[in-house]
Amino acid sequence: MHPLNAIFQHKLPGQTGIYSVCTANEFVLQAAMLHAKEHHYILAVEATANQVNQFGGYTGMQPKDYVDLVERIRNGVGLAKEQVILGGDHLGPLTWKELPEREAMERSVALVTAFTLAGFTKIHLDTSMRLADDDPDRPLDVRVCAHRCVVLAKAVMSAYEELHRSHPDALRPVLVVGSEVPIPGGSQEHEDTITPTSAEEFLHQYDVFKEVFEAEHAPFEDVVAFVVQPGVEFGDDFAVQYVPENAKALCGALKKLYPLVFEGHSTDYQTAESLRNMVRDGIQILKVGPALTFGLREALLALADCEEIMIADPNARSGVKNAIVQEMDADDRYWKSYYHGTPDEVAFKKIFSYSDRCRYYLPSSGVVCAIRKLLANTADVPVALISQYFPRQYEKVMRSELKTSGLALLLDRVGNWCDPYAAACGVLL
Repeated sequence: MHPLNAIFQHKLPGQTGIYSVCTANEFVLQAAMLHAKEHHYILAVEATANQVNQFGGYTGMQPKDYVDLVERIRNGVGLAKEQVILGGDHLGPLTWKELPEREAMERSVALVTAFTLAGFTKIHLDTSMRLADDDPDRPLDVRVCAHRCVVLAKAVMSAYEELHRSHPDALRPVLVVGSEVPIPGGSQEHEDTITPTSAEEFLHQYDVFKEVFEAEHAPFEDVVAFVVQPGVEFGDDFAVQYVPENAKALCGALKKLYPLVFEGHSTDYQTAESLRNMVRDGIQILKVGPALTFGLREALLALADCEEIMIADPNARSGVKNAIVQEMDADDRYWKSYYHGTPDEVAFKKIFSYSDRCRYYLPSSGVVCAIRKLLANTADVPVALISQYFPRQYEKVMRSELKTSGLALLLDRVGNWCDPYAAACGVLL
């Protein structure tokens, strides 16, 4: 049985849901795995189609490279292999939506095949976007989404059969589908309210997907979750919180389809109460990405403040904040469409926005060198500074549960952002 089925069917004591860390950042991955190890739960780790694909994505990694990265970090942390589920997020024509259907779907089949052969077992198939030869003036018909999804589902299972022949212990993948999928990375416009998917629309989607899967002899029984809009979203300067009453009809419709669950996207910056309510209401897969790199950025700047006090010579400091800004100024393609306003407002957003577009620049060589120098300069942070800039970590340091190195403080600070997600999933902290 796939671990997700065990969780959703209440066969895994101590865990009622799962949260998925959608990132390729090594610090965030390490922090999340340390958190899972400390609190004894199963963690999902996901790569999105634009981050990682057969052409390298914006990280330069193919699916097997991402698996190798996760395995290296997992082994370094000492987390058990069975505590990590590898997922592929938004797998489909997302990256090639400007192409006609034939070409976009050929690339999508190759994409899901590569992910499956690499050992990913939680596969989100996303065919919700219009392609170049779809009518631009009409919403994409759910039946078209379902037919394209079936093509990819068959490719996943064909790849799994190939993998299983050489690796008999390989876990059969489970699928996440749906046609009403929030935009990856958050909204580009300010939104005060978000209308949840209606119960009628969800049940219509479910019926169409089930009908098309069965008619084309695709494994609908492998579908464990549907992506819907439960009424949450975040963007540059806002985070719309989950309101149970607004999603009551939608979540009520789900109860008829047990053990199917909902997958909630864009759950970044939800309160602990909102996350608990989501899992309680059947939104038992919580996706989080930018909020964790937002927490990483917080930790980096807090360490930089410590560094400024510890290192008198400005030339000997890392200049990590300036390094990030310089990279963003040199290449605006990852943030320009998200940030608007006066020069002062845009300068603020580059670093402090909820959209956290600065995460795209953390892997650049200049920023990597600055972070490396920052961690070297803060190898032993005075306890008084830890109290000032890392108060939650201070308590652990005083109990001899945490080292005083900048790296230890940074990873534990990111772990604070994992706390409400794990707690919402029934994990005792």
